[in-house]
Amino acid sequence: MTTEIAVPVEARPYQGRPAGLVSRSLAAAVDLAVVLVVMVGLYLGWTAVRLLVRPTQFTFPDPSLLLSIAVGFSVSVVYLTVGWTMVGRTYGDHVMGLRVVDHRGSTLHLPAALIRSVACALFPIGLLWTAVSARNLSIQDIVLRTAVRYDWHTSEPGSGRLPAGAAAS
Repeated sequence: MTTEIAVPVEARPYQGRPAGLVSRSLAAAVDLAVVLVVMVGLYLGWTAVRLLVRPTQFTFPDPSLLLSIAVGFSVSVVYLTVGWTMVGRTYGDHVMGLRVVDHRGSTLHLPAALIRSVACALFPIGLLWTAVSARNLSIQDIVLRTAVRYDWHTSEPGSGRLPAGAAAS
């Protein structure tokens, strides 16, 4: 059962409108923090397993830079894909009142969410295109026909909540 939240009066004019660079960047910063927390948790778990397996010969793991980058990339892709596929938003999007939608205004399907998450993880600078785009689209949005909208509701997109003329581009 999903519960609807009341959209703040100040936010109502923006409901369903394209999200700008600042909102999207803040959401991305929150998502980066989530990924870093997950990576620290993985490191601590790996450390605990090493301690349990060989307590007398224990040393803290020293992962290589390449391994750290690969794990960070993998965690990012899984996190973004799951969020965008399941509810149309990551935790950062939720905090900022954003939702990622396809060209019909619906939650992304798994292949589209996976491709978008890989594109965002490989080319995060593509988000900056939002600053010059008349429709607030990133490079990833243009290529993959997605959009990021202000949406404070907790239910699925495309249920008639968007204001007239605010359908996904």
